[in-house]
Amino acid sequence: MYIQMTDGVPPPPEQSSLDHRIEELERQKEIDDWLPITSSRNAKWWYSTFHNVTAMVGAGVLGLPYSMAQLGWGPGIAVLILSWIITLYTLWQMVEMHEMVPGKRFDRYHELGQFAFGERLGLYIIVPQQIIVEVGVCIVYMVTGGQSLKKFHELACQDCSPIRLSFFVMIFASSHFVLSHLPNFNSISGVSLVAAIMSLSYSTIAWTATAAKGVQEDVQYGYKSGTTASTVLSFFTGLGGIAFAYAGHNVVLEIQATIPSTPSNPSKGPMWRGVVVAYVVVALCYFPVALVGYGVFGNAVLDNVLMSLKTPVWAIATANLFVVMHVIGSYQVSPIT
Repeated sequence: MYIQMTDGVPPPPEQSSLDHRIEELERQKEIDDWLPITSSRNAKWWYSTFHNVTAMVGAGVLGLPYSMAQLGWGPGIAVLILSWIITLYTLWQMVEMHEMVPGKRFDRYHELGQFAFGERLGLYIIVPQQIIVEVGVCIVYMVTGGQSLKKFHELACQDCSPIRLSFFVMIFASSHFVLSHLPNFNSISGVSLVAAIMSLSYSTIAWTATAAKGVQEDVQYGYKSGTTASTVLSFFTGLGGIAFAYAGHNVVLEIQATIPSTPSNPSKGPMWRGVVVAYVVVALCYFPVALVGYGVFGNAVLDNVLMSLKTPVWAIATANLFVVMHVIGSYQVSPIT
């Protein structure tokens, strides 16, 4: 930046403004090159597919039959479909907003919040919510990974001595000491791809094994709660379970940030193509598990449909192992913000 001209005359305001803008762009480029989200912007459209599947389809899908039991057939199916449509629509909005300002990419949620609410207020509104969500997600994934690993151990080695859940949680956590050293978001694309395949696999095992078991004797589909108040509370529990299952938008801006963008070919094109494919996979995972699980067990289904299954043992053990592998990938993708 010029301090003064050679003849002692200060630079014109236009030159000062231009120099300041150049300095800002250079500083932003240095930051982008350092951050793991934006240091590599060469992702393909199919990266968007499996990153979104990994972020969205979690162990919450196994609780959908239980949520259906709290809601009943009519409201349950309606909420499932509406949630699929609403979350797809809101995800489309995020994809469009990523580059709504010419020459600017909103790579992280707090940047979009600052644009909407101001530099300071945007941080105060967005960052605390992000922290709450990410801490909660990490805790859920840690516990889920440990529980599934423990269940796999019990089924695969039924004569072995029991091991405390806390040890399995630590075993699960140890894998992330290695994976967390990968340099950027694109470097975990292989892990995310495996996790997406695992989510589709254990969902398929869950509903096919349930369907093979057949509708149980004396199955009931009415509300289990004996009072109006408990029925209402159970209804809201079911809504929360479905909302949790569809909660996968916390990294959509970061996923799109890894896709290259030019004025003639903005990132929203390949990003949206991947999102559409991802939502087809989501539907293939969610709807069969929810409807078949509730149809077979009725309101006696447990909060994890795999726990309602006793046989075949090999299928249940495999599904739990797939859950572990999926949650390892989800843990790496979801807290990337």
